[in-house]
Amino acid sequence: MTIRTLLVDDETVALRGLHQRLLRETDITIVGQCEDGASAIAAINELQPDLVFLDIQMPGLGGFDVIAAVGLEQMPPVIFVTAFDQFALRAFDVHAIDYVLKPIDGARFQQALSWARQTLQQPGERLKERIAAALDDLGLAPRRWARRLAIKSVGRVVLIEVRDIDRIEAAGNYAEICIGAKRHLLRETLASLEGRLDPAGFARISRAAIVNIERVRELQTMFSGDFVVLLKDGSQVAGSRRYRETLDRLLN
Repeated sequence: MTIRTLLVDDETVALRGLHQRLLRETDITIVGQCEDGASAIAAINELQPDLVFLDIQMPGLGGFDVIAAVGLEQMPPVIFVTAFDQFALRAFDVHAIDYVLKPIDGARFQQALSWARQTLQQPGERLKERIAAALDDLGLAPRRWARRLAIKSVGRVVLIEVRDIDRIEAAGNYAEICIGAKRHLLRETLASLEGRLDPAGFARISRAAIVNIERVRELQTMFSGDFVVLLKDGSQVAGSRRYRETLDRLLN
Protein backbone atom coordinates (compact mmCIF):
# COMPACT_ATOMS: atom_id res chain seq x y z
CA MET A 1 0.00 0.00 0.00
CA THR A 2 1.30 3.43 -0.98
CA ILE A 3 0.41 6.23 1.43
CA ARG A 4 -0.03 9.55 -0.38
CA THR A 5 1.16 12.12 2.14
CA LEU A 6 0.82 15.91 2.43
CA LEU A 7 3.18 17.96 4.63
CA VAL A 8 1.99 21.20 6.25
CA ASP A 9 4.28 23.40 8.34
CA ASP A 10 5.05 27.12 8.24
CA GLU A 11 8.72 26.47 9.10
CA THR A 12 10.85 25.62 6.06
CA VAL A 13 13.38 23.74 8.19
CA ALA A 14 10.64 21.58 9.72
CA LEU A 15 9.21 20.81 6.27
CA ARG A 16 12.63 19.80 5.01
CA GLY A 17 13.16 17.55 8.02
CA LEU A 18 9.83 15.78 7.54
CA HIS A 19 10.52 15.37 3.84
CA GLN A 20 13.95 13.83 4.41
CA ARG A 21 12.63 11.38 7.01
CA LEU A 22 9.73 10.28 4.81
CA LEU A 23 11.95 9.72 1.78
CA ARG A 24 13.37 6.72 3.67
CA GLU A 25 9.93 5.09 3.91
CA THR A 26 9.23 2.87 0.88
CA ASP A 27 5.44 3.02 1.29
CA ILE A 28 5.23 6.84 1.52
CA THR A 29 4.76 9.14 -1.49
CA ILE A 30 4.88 12.88 -0.77
CA VAL A 31 2.21 14.53 -2.92
CA GLY A 32 2.66 18.09 -1.71
CA GLN A 33 4.05 20.56 0.82
CA CYS A 34 2.33 23.66 2.20
CA GLU A 35 3.61 26.49 4.40
CA ASP A 36 0.28 28.04 5.40
CA GLY A 37 -3.25 27.04 6.33
CA ALA A 38 -5.01 28.40 3.23
CA SER A 39 -2.72 26.45 0.90
CA ALA A 40 -3.22 23.34 3.02
CA ILE A 41 -7.01 23.57 2.73
CA ALA A 42 -6.80 23.87 -1.05
CA ALA A 43 -4.25 21.04 -1.32
CA ILE A 44 -6.29 18.64 0.84
CA ASN A 45 -9.41 19.30 -1.24
CA GLU A 46 -7.54 18.98 -4.52
CA LEU A 47 -5.06 16.18 -3.83
CA GLN A 48 -7.12 14.13 -1.34
CA PRO A 49 -4.06 12.66 0.39
CA ASP A 50 -4.22 9.51 2.52
CA LEU A 51 -2.28 11.14 5.37
CA VAL A 52 -1.44 14.70 6.49
CA PHE A 53 1.40 15.83 8.73
CA LEU A 54 -0.19 19.02 10.08
CA ASP A 55 1.45 21.77 12.13
CA ILE A 56 -0.91 22.91 14.89
CA GLN A 57 0.52 26.40 15.37
CA MET A 58 0.81 28.49 12.19
CA PRO A 59 0.28 32.23 11.67
CA GLY A 60 -3.19 33.08 10.48
CA LEU A 61 -4.89 29.73 9.94
CA GLY A 62 -3.58 27.04 12.28
CA GLY A 63 -3.95 23.29 12.04
CA PHE A 64 -7.35 23.24 13.75
CA ASP A 65 -8.64 25.94 11.39
CA VAL A 66 -7.57 23.75 8.47
CA ILE A 67 -9.60 20.85 9.91
CA ALA A 68 -12.61 23.13 10.41
CA ALA A 69 -12.48 24.36 6.82
CA VAL A 70 -12.04 20.91 5.28
CA GLY A 71 -14.54 19.30 7.66
CA LEU A 72 -14.01 16.32 9.93
CA GLU A 73 -15.88 14.01 7.57
CA GLN A 74 -13.56 14.82 4.67
CA MET A 75 -10.34 15.15 6.68
CA PRO A 76 -7.84 12.33 6.12
CA PRO A 77 -5.91 10.83 9.06
CA VAL A 78 -3.66 13.46 10.65
CA ILE A 79 -0.35 13.27 12.47
CA PHE A 80 -0.10 16.54 14.34
CA VAL A 81 3.27 18.31 14.38
CA THR A 82 3.55 20.53 17.43
CA ALA A 83 5.63 22.26 20.07
CA PHE A 84 2.90 21.69 22.70
CA ASP A 85 4.12 20.43 26.03
CA GLN A 86 3.57 16.86 27.19
CA PHE A 87 0.81 17.82 29.60
CA ALA A 88 -1.38 19.30 26.85
CA LEU A 89 -0.74 16.31 24.60
CA ARG A 90 -2.29 13.92 27.12
CA ALA A 91 -5.60 14.63 25.33
CA PHE A 92 -4.18 13.14 22.14
CA ASP A 93 -2.88 10.12 24.06
CA VAL A 94 -6.25 9.50 25.72
CA HIS A 95 -8.11 9.59 22.41
CA ALA A 96 -5.45 7.66 20.45
CA ILE A 97 -4.57 10.51 18.09
CA ASP A 98 -0.92 10.62 17.13
CA TYR A 99 1.55 13.48 17.02
CA VAL A 100 5.24 14.30 16.83
CA LEU A 101 6.92 16.96 18.92
CA LYS A 102 9.40 19.53 17.64
CA PRO A 103 12.29 18.87 17.48
CA ILE A 104 11.32 15.48 16.04
CA ASP A 105 12.58 12.34 17.75
CA GLY A 106 13.30 9.41 15.42
CA ALA A 107 11.64 6.75 17.58
CA ARG A 108 8.54 8.87 18.14
CA PHE A 109 8.34 9.57 14.42
CA GLN A 110 8.35 5.87 13.63
CA GLN A 111 5.68 5.26 16.25
CA ALA A 112 3.46 7.88 14.60
CA LEU A 113 3.97 6.28 11.19
CA SER A 114 3.04 2.90 12.64
CA TRP A 115 -0.19 4.44 13.99
CA ALA A 116 -0.95 5.90 10.57
CA ARG A 117 -0.44 2.58 8.81
CA GLN A 118 -2.72 0.78 11.25
CA THR A 119 -5.37 3.50 10.98
CA LEU A 120 -5.38 3.38 7.18
CA GLN A 121 -5.78 -0.40 7.23
CA GLN A 122 -8.84 -0.06 9.48
CA PRO A 123 -10.92 2.73 7.87
CA GLY A 124 -13.97 1.77 9.91
CA GLU A 125 -12.45 3.12 13.11
CA ARG A 126 -14.01 6.27 14.60
CA LEU A 127 -11.04 8.49 13.79
CA LYS A 128 -13.06 11.67 13.20
CA GLU A 129 -14.81 11.35 16.54
CA ARG A 130 -11.48 10.80 18.30
CA ILE A 131 -9.98 13.92 16.72
CA ALA A 132 -13.02 16.01 17.68
CA ALA A 133 -12.94 14.72 21.27
CA ALA A 134 -9.21 15.44 21.64
CA LEU A 135 -9.57 18.99 20.36
CA ASP A 136 -12.51 19.58 22.67
CA ASP A 137 -10.47 18.40 25.67
CA LEU A 138 -7.71 20.82 24.72
CA GLY A 139 -10.17 23.67 24.41
CA LEU A 140 -9.08 23.98 20.79
CA ALA A 141 -12.17 22.90 18.90
CA PRO A 142 -12.07 23.94 15.23
CA ARG A 143 -13.20 27.48 14.53
CA ARG A 144 -16.76 28.14 13.38
CA TRP A 145 -16.70 30.46 10.40
CA ALA A 146 -19.13 33.36 10.25
CA ARG A 147 -22.37 32.63 8.40
CA ARG A 148 -23.84 36.09 8.91
CA LEU A 149 -22.50 39.60 9.41
CA ALA A 150 -24.34 42.18 11.52
CA ILE A 151 -24.22 45.68 10.00
CA LYS A 152 -25.26 48.51 12.33
CA SER A 153 -26.90 51.42 10.51
CA VAL A 154 -28.97 54.35 11.86
CA GLY A 155 -30.58 52.64 14.82
CA ARG A 156 -31.01 49.26 13.18
CA VAL A 157 -29.00 46.11 12.54
CA VAL A 158 -28.98 44.52 9.10
CA LEU A 159 -28.04 40.82 8.93
CA ILE A 160 -26.16 39.79 5.80
CA GLU A 161 -25.67 36.20 4.67
CA VAL A 162 -21.96 35.67 4.05
CA ARG A 163 -22.66 33.42 1.05
CA ASP A 164 -24.37 36.37 -0.73
CA ILE A 165 -21.28 38.61 -0.62
CA ASP A 166 -19.52 39.30 -3.93
CA ARG A 167 -16.47 41.12 -2.60
CA ILE A 168 -15.19 43.10 0.37
CA GLU A 169 -12.98 46.16 0.05
CA ALA A 170 -11.02 48.13 2.64
CA ALA A 171 -12.32 51.60 3.50
CA GLY A 172 -10.05 52.90 6.25
CA ASN A 173 -11.12 51.31 9.53
CA TYR A 174 -14.22 49.97 7.78
CA ALA A 175 -14.87 47.11 5.40
CA GLU A 176 -17.21 47.80 2.48
CA ILE A 177 -19.40 44.75 1.89
CA CYS A 178 -20.54 44.53 -1.75
CA ILE A 179 -23.61 42.50 -2.70
CA GLY A 180 -24.56 43.29 -6.26
CA ALA A 181 -25.24 47.04 -6.43
CA LYS A 182 -25.70 47.31 -2.66
CA ARG A 183 -22.94 48.55 -0.34
CA HIS A 184 -22.74 48.10 3.43
CA LEU A 185 -20.09 49.55 5.74
CA LEU A 186 -18.92 47.32 8.58
CA ARG A 187 -16.76 48.88 11.29
CA GLU A 188 -14.05 46.23 11.16
CA THR A 189 -10.67 46.05 9.47
CA LEU A 190 -10.20 43.78 6.48
CA ALA A 191 -7.60 41.72 8.36
CA SER A 192 -9.98 41.08 11.25
CA LEU A 193 -12.85 40.19 8.93
CA GLU A 194 -10.65 37.84 6.91
CA GLY A 195 -10.05 35.81 10.07
CA ARG A 196 -13.81 35.23 10.45
CA LEU A 197 -14.47 34.08 6.88
CA ASP A 198 -14.13 30.50 5.67
CA PRO A 199 -10.79 30.42 3.78
CA ALA A 200 -12.21 27.73 1.49
CA GLY A 201 -14.79 30.23 0.23
CA PHE A 202 -13.11 33.64 0.42
CA ALA A 203 -9.69 34.74 -0.80
CA ARG A 204 -7.64 37.83 -0.01
CA ILE A 205 -6.39 39.05 -3.39
CA SER A 206 -4.69 42.28 -2.26
CA ARG A 207 -4.16 44.37 0.86
CA ALA A 208 -7.47 46.07 0.06
CA ALA A 209 -9.78 43.34 -1.25
CA ILE A 210 -11.33 39.94 -0.52
CA VAL A 211 -13.46 38.07 -3.07
CA ASN A 212 -16.02 35.29 -2.82
CA ILE A 213 -14.53 32.38 -4.80
CA GLU A 214 -17.97 31.36 -6.08
CA ARG A 215 -18.38 34.80 -7.68
CA VAL A 216 -15.14 34.71 -9.71
CA ARG A 217 -15.75 34.48 -13.47
CA GLU A 218 -12.32 35.22 -14.93
CA LEU A 219 -8.73 36.22 -14.12
CA GLN A 220 -6.74 38.58 -16.31
CA THR A 221 -2.99 38.62 -15.72
CA MET A 222 -1.05 41.84 -16.23
CA PHE A 223 2.54 42.19 -17.43
CA SER A 224 3.76 43.07 -13.92
CA GLY A 225 2.41 39.82 -12.47
CA ASP A 226 -0.52 41.57 -10.81
CA PHE A 227 -3.98 40.59 -12.01
CA VAL A 228 -7.60 41.62 -12.28
CA VAL A 229 -10.48 39.47 -11.01
CA LEU A 230 -13.70 39.69 -13.02
CA LEU A 231 -16.75 38.77 -10.98
CA LYS A 232 -20.04 37.36 -12.23
CA ASP A 233 -21.83 40.66 -11.54
CA GLY A 234 -19.50 42.40 -14.00
CA SER A 235 -17.36 44.18 -11.42
CA GLN A 236 -13.56 44.14 -11.54
CA VAL A 237 -11.19 43.89 -8.57
CA ALA A 238 -7.44 44.49 -8.73
CA GLY A 239 -5.26 41.75 -7.26
CA SER A 240 -1.61 41.68 -6.19
CA ARG A 241 0.79 39.00 -7.44
CA ARG A 242 1.82 38.11 -3.87
CA TYR A 243 -1.70 36.72 -3.32
CA ARG A 244 -1.98 34.90 -6.65
CA GLU A 245 -0.81 31.42 -5.59
CA THR A 246 -3.42 31.01 -2.85
CA LEU A 247 -6.19 32.23 -5.17
CA ASP A 248 -5.14 29.79 -7.90
CA ARG A 249 -5.22 26.89 -5.46
CA LEU A 250 -8.74 27.75 -4.34
CA LEU A 251 -10.03 28.23 -7.87
CA ASN A 252 -8.62 24.87 -8.94
